[in-house]
Amino acid sequence: MPLAPIRFALQRRWPHHLTLLLAGTLLLPAGPLAAAAVMAQGPEVATPRPQSGGENFASSNPSQRGLAEHLRRQGYVFYGAWWCPACQQQKRLFGQPAAQRLPYLECEKGAASQQRCSQAGIRAYPTWMKGGERREGVLTLEELKSWSGYRPGGATPAGANP
Repeated sequence: MPLAPIRFALQRRWPHHLTLLLAGTLLLPAGPLAAAAVMAQGPEVATPRPQSGGENFASSNPSQRGLAEHLRRQGYVFYGAWWCPACQQQKRLFGQPAAQRLPYLECEKGAASQQRCSQAGIRAYPTWMKGGERREGVLTLEELKSWSGYRPGGATPAGANP
């Protein structure tokens, strides 16, 4: 049985929990019967959702929009995957339209994007990079502000990593 419908069903049913796939085997606390029970709830559960642009994001505030633009201008890159719940969580922290302005690089659509991410040494999603410095996992807006030296109004403090 293909695992993609099960993964989508689990992400839709429990979007804040991590679904583990190891060596092609779905790992669940209750075993394969739990996955079958999720799938048996109907086709609406197993229908894949759009993962970028189709989510219901909150509206961005000026600080979120400013931070997204600052990260883009300063050369930060946000590596992610369309199917990655943590990447969607990272985007939701910015709201819309700021999430669309993030310096996002998709790693899982096509050979060219996979090669770019492989050459950058991406091992986990999301990964943020600036020069040779990397941060893996979802970063709070405060962590991104501190790392990038963002200050509303465009001032970058001395000692920041712009």
